[in-house]
Amino acid sequence: MTEKTIKEGKTMAIVAYLTLIGTLIAFFINSDKKNPFTSFHIRQGLGLCLTYMACGYFIGYFNSWMVSTSFWIFFGILFLYGMLSAISGKTQETPILGSLFQKWFRNIN
Repeated sequence: MTEKTIKEGKTMAIVAYLTLIGTLIAFFINSDKKNPFTSFHIRQGLGLCLTYMACGYFIGYFNSWMVSTSFWIFFGILFLYGMLSAISGKTQETPILGSLFQKWFRNIN
């Protein structure tokens, strides 16, 4: 990936980590230009958002502030890691599930 590609896609890559709405905005804006840097971060952001919602549904049944707080901190760190990766212009997968997100959402270009 060239520096020009990274520079052009950096803003939308950062937006991809701002909730599911930000991911959708980045997806639709990137559908015109097809920036590979932005596509990478859209796949990571979408995977994090969907995993957060799916796990959060089940975490809610524990009715424990310790479990909920641990869950929020864990996903907050993952989102922050992804966003800092986008800001620095790197294509680092998020720990644990990042490689799976790239496989599952490989059709997002």
